[in-house]
Amino acid sequence: MRSEAGGAGTPEALEGGASITTGEEPEMKYYCGVDIGGTFTDCVVLDDAGAITQSKVSTTPEDLSAGFLDAIRACAAQLGLTGDQLLGQTDLLLHGTTVGTNILVQMRGARAGLITTRGHRDVLTMMRSFGRSAGLPIDRLLHVSRHKKPAPIIPPSLIKEVTERVDWEGDVVAPLAVDEVRVAVEELLAAGVEAIAVSFLWGFVNPAHEQAVKAMIREMAPDVFVSCAHELIGKPGEYERTAAAAVNAYIGPATASYLTHLDAMTKERSYQHPLLIMHASGGVAPVEATVQAPLFTIGSGPVGGLAGTAFLARQMGHRNVIATDMGGTSFDVGVLHQGVPLTSAETVVNQYTFFMPRLDIESIGAGGGSIIWRDGTSGTLRVGPESAQAQPGPACYGRGGVQPTVTDANVVLGYFGEGAVLSGGLELDRDAALRAMRTVAEPLGMTEVEAAAGAKRIVDSHMAGLMRQLTVERGLDPRDFLIYAYGGAAGLHASSYARELGIGTVVVPLGNLASGWSALGVVDSDLLHVFERADLMSAPFDPERINAHFSELEAEARAQLAREGVADEQMVFDRSADMKFALQIHQVEVPVPGGELSGEGAEQLASRFIERYEQVYGAGSAFSGAGIQLGVLRVRARGRTSTPALSEAAAAQAAAPVGKREAYWPEAGAFVTTDVYDGRTLGRDARFGGPAIVEYSSTIVLVHPGQRGEVDRFGSLVVTDDR
Repeated sequence: MRSEAGGAGTPEALEGGASITTGEEPEMKYYCGVDIGGTFTDCVVLDDAGAITQSKVSTTPEDLSAGFLDAIRACAAQLGLTGDQLLGQTDLLLHGTTVGTNILVQMRGARAGLITTRGHRDVLTMMRSFGRSAGLPIDRLLHVSRHKKPAPIIPPSLIKEVTERVDWEGDVVAPLAVDEVRVAVEELLAAGVEAIAVSFLWGFVNPAHEQAVKAMIREMAPDVFVSCAHELIGKPGEYERTAAAAVNAYIGPATASYLTHLDAMTKERSYQHPLLIMHASGGVAPVEATVQAPLFTIGSGPVGGLAGTAFLARQMGHRNVIATDMGGTSFDVGVLHQGVPLTSAETVVNQYTFFMPRLDIESIGAGGGSIIWRDGTSGTLRVGPESAQAQPGPACYGRGGVQPTVTDANVVLGYFGEGAVLSGGLELDRDAALRAMRTVAEPLGMTEVEAAAGAKRIVDSHMAGLMRQLTVERGLDPRDFLIYAYGGAAGLHASSYARELGIGTVVVPLGNLASGWSALGVVDSDLLHVFERADLMSAPFDPERINAHFSELEAEARAQLAREGVADEQMVFDRSADMKFALQIHQVEVPVPGGELSGEGAEQLASRFIERYEQVYGAGSAFSGAGIQLGVLRVRARGRTSTPALSEAAAAQAAAPVGKREAYWPEAGAFVTTDVYDGRTLGRDARFGGPAIVEYSSTIVLVHPGQRGEVDRFGSLVVTDDR
């Protein structure tokens, strides 16, 4: 069994009460979320009345905490406060970070060692049979001769074997050779390791040997980071569990250092409650828990956006939503189906596959900073996945960048006004964008505008392809969905990739807030723990056996939430089971209803599996004659938070453009004089037709010819297609 903290309780539950002033009126309380992206850092602050304040500042790669505090100070200034005053009145401070992901992608982690069962030192090197291609983009998958395994996160020289053995039932077959462990630790320390992973066969069934080794390392080297597989993963999969322990050790020291430093800085600046960190499971956890298992923050950056999508979709009654986040570096997609975010039990980063319950979000290198280039071999125009990052950024930023990017293309096409200023006072230079675009246009015999339009079409197609992957390949028809488009660059592209998928409605959530949407999602995240138990059983299932497992898991979950001060009425438990046909490897997660499962209920569980299986793999693909098996039982335990409800947008006057400018529209194949609207002045029920450009302070939305825009009751801009 593994318990993963992944959410935030109320500050009263965590700290015993919110701060109140000694005056007659209590201070305004704030709920603050900070999300650090590759190019920008966003901060969103909610007050007691549901009013929202947001800021966007440049990410500071050399010291991420500097950008974190800059974003808070920018929000505080809008509220007439200092950064310290805002933190002092903040009841909930939550943070989405990509530190762990970046470390693993860039292969800049700690020097780590591994101690494992004798005879199994090569499990990381061998990987699975698909290790050479795991996680590769489609263009690399097509070149099989170029497939290769990733650079080792732990080199073979730092992998040590010790004698020990536990069988599948948890019985000790061979006692732990303590002397061998001591020698292994001494050798690793002499080699200068900063972290040690420990992974033994069947350690999740009986963790005694892993616990003993951890205690010895703590005694011999208290400052070395220790990562035990049984503390992370609670189900079979020798490679995946070992990879999880190794990755956790690899990113552990740097992630722990960053979070510990940030936690101390916020406390020094008057914040009085636990700093809570976003996890990939869709919730947040205190720093103290996160630094022990930073693995669970990998891929958590985009999770806040999907959490925010679920938050708004509940209030709007939207059941099927494709959530799309286009920032400066990447394009992230998640799916809300029947009101529930789709999840995954596996993660692949840098070709390493490991178990980790997470919201199912996939990413590609397609952001505003994605570099436009000419392929010298094929002589064709290409976009990404390389990015100009925050520094130097697109050429139009005027920071020394000379390669054209997607943002430069949008500037050339006239979607930004002359001398447009981004959040943080960054003025765009159209001449620099034209010069950069010329470097790829001239070798292709194209004009700058033709190259820019072609690049935009290419990146829109890339994004539509990823959305198909998360819907069609999972048995879902994208035409049954609407799109939420957020992130600083999504509004410039959403109408185009929606049309490619046959989707007629795009929602830019809360208008200007769309550029910092992930930060709002972080604010609304719940306290979340995931409890799992592996038990392979075949149909017909024994309901008493299933009930016993769920009863124990929920009792453990309830006790955990109660220790954190969550009231019974705030606890929510969701059950599921991983099921498959006999002799198959891949499993399908099937919801399990609450309460006691009867014999009839156990039979219905098999029926639900077949229904879900055919939804994913196609009608008629299920073959019940093969036998149905259940492998893992799971309980997601949530402690609901009390985030203020959103305030509704002000009533509208008639929508009136604030100006016009020449913008390129692919439907016309030319520049067209286009109405420009100030999104900040568009109130509820404002309506207008395309082509139009809607400008917010930190994002721009394109309404193409044949489309119309309307502002809903919360201030979201809804773009619908008349075709």
